[in-house]
Amino acid sequence: MKHSLCCLMFKSEKKTKSDVGLFTENLNTTRRLAAHVSSETWAVLLEENGKTHVVELVDKQQKIKGLGVLNPVQLLANIKVGQMVVIGQKELLRLPARLPELSNGMKRRAQTIGSKDAGFFVAKLGLGANDRVLEAGIGSGGLSLYIQRVLGPNGVHVTVEPRAEHAEVALENLRRASACWDGGPQHHHFEGHLEGVVPSIQSAVDEFEAVVLDLPDHPSAIEVSAPMLSIGGRLACYCPVTSQLERAWEACEDAGLVVEWAGELMQREWGRASKGGMRPVNGPFGHTAFLLVAQRR
Repeated sequence: MKHSLCCLMFKSEKKTKSDVGLFTENLNTTRRLAAHVSSETWAVLLEENGKTHVVELVDKQQKIKGLGVLNPVQLLANIKVGQMVVIGQKELLRLPARLPELSNGMKRRAQTIGSKDAGFFVAKLGLGANDRVLEAGIGSGGLSLYIQRVLGPNGVHVTVEPRAEHAEVALENLRRASACWDGGPQHHHFEGHLEGVVPSIQSAVDEFEAVVLDLPDHPSAIEVSAPMLSIGGRLACYCPVTSQLERAWEACEDAGLVVEWAGELMQREWGRASKGGMRPVNGPFGHTAFLLVAQRR
């Protein structure tokens, strides 16, 4: 992957064999997201301990992390969804490639936004079919999976990531989703800092119903992205520490946005007690970050 500023446009459409030859490895070309996936079929395998493996069904012997050396096509040829398969000492259940499975089994490099915060963003931003969403700081693409799942074929998802090594992982996770799900949104990816790619973004999409920022510092990104919000559109920030939350709040007000909500979401898991009944599972409360949502009115 190049480390220079570039733009990719992806469309979740079914591709033909003739389509594949149209695309090159030059990241400055325009192409569909699924064009980088050598097979449109993936298998999800679940271990008894809950670990999820997302395996591309390619007909060749290969080493798959956590499973060993195998040919997934030959191994899974007669294993249907809902059936078990034995690999080495492990017995695994084959499941359909739905959002929770692709999220649990995604490739990871940067810390990801998980279901707790992703669900909050989807609900608070009011994301749905046909929306246009700008996401800056995609990391490994955890939130991106949730966004793409709800936008539908007429939605638009624009992602921005300054670190090429993170973008490479995130785009691979999105390519998996594109191959597994029908009717995904149009996707544009820009490599660089948000403040430096605004003209390129605006050449592709003139305004957005939602903006999500997961960045080390938010004020300058809020300043340039707030004007791209449609009236009634919302901007969300993911802030690891309270000082970032305060700066994001102030920047939203300076940009003319109205802060609707700021705070944290706590997650506490419960389980069955050995002698009956239910009790909290031992471990810390599920705090991940401080969240903020503001609206353009």
